[in-house]
Amino acid sequence: MAFTYKPLWHLLVENDMTKTQLREKLGLSTATLAKLGKDEYVSLEVIDKICTLFNCQPNDVIEHKKEEVSDE
Repeated sequence: MAFTYKPLWHLLVENDMTKTQLREKLGLSTATLAKLGKDEYVSLEVIDKICTLFNCQPNDVIEHKKEEVSDE
């Protein structure tokens, strides 16, 4: 996976909010929350909801991480 949601988890801590509270506030499914927790892809609609809630930009929620390229 080339993206991580670590910035989102920091945002939650800064705003004294749990993952469950985030899920309930945005109306996300538990499956979507699990995808975020495993750094899996979620729709841009989900990212948009999070950015709207925290009045922030996508780079405040997700971070691109460089994957190692194998020499095969």
